[in-house]
Amino acid sequence: MRNLIGLIYNELLKTVKKKRVLVVLLIIAVLIPVFTYAQYRTVQTTIQQMGTSDWRSILQQQIIDNQNRLSSSRMPEEWKKLVRLNIQQQQYYLDHDINPMSPGAPTFVRKFIEESISLFLPLLVVVVAADIVSSEHSAGTIKLLLTRPIRRWRILLSKYLALLLLVSLIVVATAILGTLLSGIIFGYGGWELPVFTGFQEVNGEMVTDRVHLVPQWQYILMGCGLAWFSCTAVATLSFMVSVLVRSTAAGMGIMMASLISGNLLTQAAPSWTALKYLAFTNLRLTDYLSGTPTMIEGMTLPFSLAVLGIWSLASLAVAFTVFVKRDVLA
Repeated sequence: MRNLIGLIYNELLKTVKKKRVLVVLLIIAVLIPVFTYAQYRTVQTTIQQMGTSDWRSILQQQIIDNQNRLSSSRMPEEWKKLVRLNIQQQQYYLDHDINPMSPGAPTFVRKFIEESISLFLPLLVVVVAADIVSSEHSAGTIKLLLTRPIRRWRILLSKYLALLLLVSLIVVATAILGTLLSGIIFGYGGWELPVFTGFQEVNGEMVTDRVHLVPQWQYILMGCGLAWFSCTAVATLSFMVSVLVRSTAAGMGIMMASLISGNLLTQAAPSWTALKYLAFTNLRLTDYLSGTPTMIEGMTLPFSLAVLGIWSLASLAVAFTVFVKRDVLA
């Protein structure tokens, strides 16, 4: 056990020395103020267009706009289904006098996690995960590493556990920096704001039988937990690619292309139900928390968790089998 902890510590030191983690933290620290200002400008523009800051009037207008969109004959039926479900959810908030757009740092963090879970956060994970094994080949340190009297699977396990710690750091840093930086503009209040969760989609209808209120801080914790699970799945797939592909650039390119393709396929072909079995189309786990309708039929939270879990376990099996048996000294 002590040897394993030492190996993990060594892996974390190597990652810090490569300054990948610092780059990721700087990206978060730079982009969050940009997103904060963009949201602030959006809110101000909406208030100017509506002529009021009353959230009820704004929400009612959004419902009317969505209803008008349904009259378009050029909109695919899958998108119309999504709009109808959004209307039902907006009406539910209106009927129960809950402002889903209440300003504040907690609200910004909640929305930011929901929007970044499928692309932004996974891309940051890929930056630190894609070369965790392949870089040993590129730098020629793999031979030195394997001359130590430690079994290969323990070496690889230490790398994976170090990667999980880095994923946790990215998610926690995003939540903390998001709160600190966005609060400068929006304020730091709203942690106890009641937020609805428990929406379910059944046969194209929004079912509200299990809808209940939770404090926003609890909702954020649940969202961060789901984001961590999605990022862990991406990190595990990147880990496998890093074992299979000895080039860091190639491994990073493969993962980035896969992430972007998964997002595009979900938007371009929502009627292709076979897509729900791919890992990268199941990353938006927070949609089940917020009640955002899924584009692909048959997707639920247990289903997406199971798909990501199976892909992760399969990736680990491939990574450990290849690393232990392949002649990595060649």
